[in-house]
Amino acid sequence: MSAPRPPDTSLNAARRRRDLAEVAGRVVDLLVVGGGVTGAGVALDAAARGLDVCLVEARDLAFGTSRWSSKLVHGGLRYLARGDVGLAFESAVERGVLMTRTAPHLVRALPQLVPLHDRADDRLVRAGLHAGDVLRRLAGTPSRVLPGPRRVPAAEALALAPGLRRAGLRGGLLGFDGQLVDDARLVVALARTAAGLGARIITRAEVTRLAGPAAHVVDGVTGESLTIRARAVVNAAGVWAGRLVDVDLRPSRGSHLVLDAGALGVARTALTVPVPGVRNRFALVLPQHDGRVHVGLTDEPVDGPIPDVPTVPQSDVDFLLEVASSVLERKVTQADVLGAYAGLRPLLDTGEGPSADLSRRHAVLTEGPVTTVVGGKLTTYRRMAADAVDATGLTPVRSSTKSLPLVGSGPAAGPADLVARYGSEACRVADIGEFAWAVRHEGALDADDVLDRRTRIGLVPADRRAREAEVRRLVAEELDALV
Repeated sequence: MSAPRPPDTSLNAARRRRDLAEVAGRVVDLLVVGGGVTGAGVALDAAARGLDVCLVEARDLAFGTSRWSSKLVHGGLRYLARGDVGLAFESAVERGVLMTRTAPHLVRALPQLVPLHDRADDRLVRAGLHAGDVLRRLAGTPSRVLPGPRRVPAAEALALAPGLRRAGLRGGLLGFDGQLVDDARLVVALARTAAGLGARIITRAEVTRLAGPAAHVVDGVTGESLTIRARAVVNAAGVWAGRLVDVDLRPSRGSHLVLDAGALGVARTALTVPVPGVRNRFALVLPQHDGRVHVGLTDEPVDGPIPDVPTVPQSDVDFLLEVASSVLERKVTQADVLGAYAGLRPLLDTGEGPSADLSRRHAVLTEGPVTTVVGGKLTTYRRMAADAVDATGLTPVRSSTKSLPLVGSGPAAGPADLVARYGSEACRVADIGEFAWAVRHEGALDADDVLDRRTRIGLVPADRRAREAEVRRLVAEELDALV
């Protein structure tokens, strides 16, 4: 007897055409609108329960907020500080799921240092770190995956982060959290895993209107219109969810700067920097695998039309540079900024207080055949997805994604940089190249998909300009071969 064929997880232009043709003439069980982490998570959850699933995304996988995060898979310390133990525990549980079961190839333990200068009062931070460690243990995440917190002397703090300001340094508090190698890679892995279970993942397909369980869709490749019918719809369009249903959102902007790690003297250990004069608010200096550092993050309300790609205002740049400089030996300036990005959080508008005080709990709102899911955090996407599928009432089968590995998990070999981003698929990627892999297997339909979401070269404009012509040529060749 021959061995069963492995599931086909490849996404590409040819499969997209087949999937579009199939859904145009049938009623699927579930239509998912939105190809971010929540929508991809919903598609995977539903497909794993045996439902016939179609996901449509107006542009590309991870086009919106999901690619603009801090790339942290965190245990909810911020929620603990606000007294929301339930949400903090939920975050700790979901962090453990990602790090030990579903995506250990995409998430690593990140040491995080709170530098202590002069007479800084560390009691609240220290208590928070230890409370977070209690949640880590209750969530079942072993210390070999996430070590417990401890205080370190000044010499060790400087060894961990040589760029720290030496004057007045008394040491630091060292804790550990989870960090994604890349947030967009998580979304692609979710979508491909769902595709392997039979879900149709269709990008460049914009839903212009919902009429009950029917969606009016415009094919962004051909310009043609079609109707996709389903027994139920999950609206996971993030900050754009209000275009399809009546829901009040108050988007909040989270900005980040991209800098060179060597210039800051921060290589492998992140810095958690108290914002001067503000209680329980911190900025983050986050080292990345590519030798860059991301400095974030802000929490500012955004009014008016939602842009496709948010911009970072100068006020956010100035704020982040000032806070980062407060603990560094060398003042960082505008000249150090290699790039910047901002994401808009789809927070449910409760009409109370500033956006920083709005709950990060997700909300699942059902009206007739349409279920809308908003709010939440990247870390808890799986729980959000399970709750949304439950709310549709389509099946009594319970979610199984807590123990469902994503593509790329498992034993890995090959070049270290590719293993860090592709896991067990690293050798296959090395054989044909990342750009070709993105087109043949990860659903990239043009050079922008490759530059800005599959490889993240586009995070630094100078890097993007240097590679753009090459990528456009190679992507065109790959697409021609798929015709």
